[in-house]
Amino acid sequence: MKRFLSAGQYVDFHHEGIQSLCKELFSPAMNSMEKTQTAYLFVRDHIPHSFDCQAQVITARASDVLKHGTGICHAKANLLAALLRSQGIPTGFCFQRTTLDDDDSLGYCVHCYNAVFLEGKWIKLDARGNKEGVSAQFSLEEPSLAFYPRPEYDEYFYPGIYASPHLPTMKMLEEASCLQDVLDNIPDRITDPPDLPE
Repeated sequence: MKRFLSAGQYVDFHHEGIQSLCKELFSPAMNSMEKTQTAYLFVRDHIPHSFDCQAQVITARASDVLKHGTGICHAKANLLAALLRSQGIPTGFCFQRTTLDDDDSLGYCVHCYNAVFLEGKWIKLDARGNKEGVSAQFSLEEPSLAFYPRPEYDEYFYPGIYASPHLPTMKMLEEASCLQDVLDNIPDRITDPPDLPE
């Protein structure tokens, strides 16, 4: 479980900006479930997905997502992980293969969301950000995610939970200078095994 609580290059919860936000969001009286729901709603609703807001900056690290107020799903998942790990709540990453558009005309990408260990079990939370046709919710039971695989388009979930962000995607985000760079270079598959099989 230690791997799901640690800080890192992209889950940099020791950053002063993250620490300051934690003081705003959380109180000592809140339990882990309340902290998780609060953090989830903040990242989902107050940090717009880069493509939804046509962002002019590309972010990867949690602190940069907070600073610039935007990120793609992978970056937003880093911020949610940073907020929760700072509170001692184990948080990991889950991935799925999905199309870049409504169909497969633009190809595929790896979508990212979080797994959080609450009340003795892992729950899945997708803080991508809601819009028309996307309605992810906080749920302690069945996951309520942004996207669900469509077998006819060869979409699927990658099994298991990862302790770290997807490094090829992180490197792509750091090298990208605009949204078109992200579209052109976002990885479309995961090859590493999960840290925690399901």
